[in-house]
This record gives sequence, C-alpha cells and structure tokens, in this order.
Amino acid sequence: MKIAITLLLVGGSIAFAAPVIAATAEAQTTYDAAKNSAAADYKIANARCDGMAGNAKDVCVAEAKAARIQIEANAKAVYKGTVSERSNARKDIANANYDVDKAKCENQGGNQKDVCIKQAKATMTAAKADATADKKVIDARTDARDDKQTANYKVAVEKCDTLSGASKNTCIDSAKTKYGQ
Repeated sequence: MKIAITLLLVGGSIAFAAPVIAATAEAQTTYDAAKNSAAADYKIANARCDGMAGNAKDVCVAEAKAARIQIEANAKAVYKGTVSERSNARKDIANANYDVDKAKCENQGGNQKDVCIKQAKATMTAAKADATADKKVIDARTDARDDKQTANYKVAVEKCDTLSGASKNTCIDSAKTKYGQ
C-alpha cells in the first residue's frame, strides 16, 4: 500500500506539471475516467482491508481513502486548470495524509501517541501553508505581469500619438496585439 501511495504522489506531481487543459469534452471524459478509476481502486483497496482487524484495518482504510482523494483532487485540478483548484487539491491531499498519519498514531500509547499526532498535525499544517503560499506567489506574479503589460501598452500607445491617420491606427492595433489589450 505504501508503494501505491508513493506512486500516486509521483503521479500527482506530474499532473501538476502538465499543461492546463481547457474544459472540453475530452477533458471532461479524462476527468470522469480518473474519478471512476479512483472509485474502482478504492473499492479494491478497501476490500483488502476487510481481512484485517484493529489498527491495521484503520490504517489500511485511511490509506485507501487518501489514495482516492489524491487521484480525484489531482484530476479535478488538471481539469479545472486553475491555481485555486491546484491549491485546493494540495490541501485536500494534506488532510487525507493527516488522516493516515493519525490512524498510524493510534497504535501507540502515552506520550509517543501525543508526539505522533502533533507531528502529523505539523506535517499537514506545513503542506497546507505551502499550498497557500505557492498560490499567493503565483497570483502575485500574475498580477505583476499584468501590471507590466498594461504599463508597456500605455507607453506604446503614447508613442503612437506622434503619428496620425492610418499609421496611428496601425501603431495602436500593433500595441494592442503585442500587449494583449
């Protein structure tokens, strides 16, 4: 099960690196297939847990749920193609991994259990904070890029003011095209 989760983590990282997919029928089909695959994999993994008992079963079920959440969250992030959705996916995965870690802690006792749970919580908090920070950085860079484009467009249009007639119109159209205005 640990290997499967590791493979899913690697696959999730690749999904985040994939180019943004527009919301097309093909993208919808891919997203639906990923959700269906995640549901089927979850049923199989959960069925394997039925033969277990106690904490081992709890950990197994938590790992199965985490794997499903990861696949679905990454698929949704790729399908939606937004920074917010990618951040949400990372947060959902952090919550699922926290549930796995917490289930593993239940097998311990006393102070070891308390430390284990606090470590799991710290890991989840760090993952969520990283997701939030990354989103803010990307948003800030996008805003900065847009501000630069707008400023450069205004300069280009100002340069066009020295022209007249068709030349001025061509210059302005060229600036609009160049700076995406």
